[in-house]
Amino acid sequence: MFRNRWMGTALCVGLLVASGVARANGVSFVEPKDGATVSNPVHVKFAVDGMKVAPAGTMTDGTGHHHLLIDGQPVPKGAVIPANDTSLHFGKGQSETEITLPPGDHTLTLQFGDGAHRSYGPDWSQTITVHVK
Repeated sequence: MFRNRWMGTALCVGLLVASGVARANGVSFVEPKDGATVSNPVHVKFAVDGMKVAPAGTMTDGTGHHHLLIDGQPVPKGAVIPANDTSLHFGKGQSETEITLPPGDHTLTLQFGDGAHRSYGPDWSQTITVHVK
């Protein structure tokens, strides 16, 4: 009986995960999807689960804002996320943008950071690859 109950629970959890109902804390790309072929301007939409989006300067626990790293890597936890042409800050709390990329393959890394632009680390990042026509 225990085995059947465990299998039923595992099946329910698996169905919830597959349906998108259960989701781990972190950031994610709503669009584009990983591996997508896109055209300029590239519309990028992001989400976070497990924290709240707040403007830069807000130093409340459990809050932060998005950073988009073009052809970059996740930023170590506690390090300040750079601000330049390939490291875009969304300090007003934005959750979408349009960017222009040269043709070819690119990685987009979404990194969540606190109100002082300090990274929450690789656990709060996601990297996808896109192909620009």
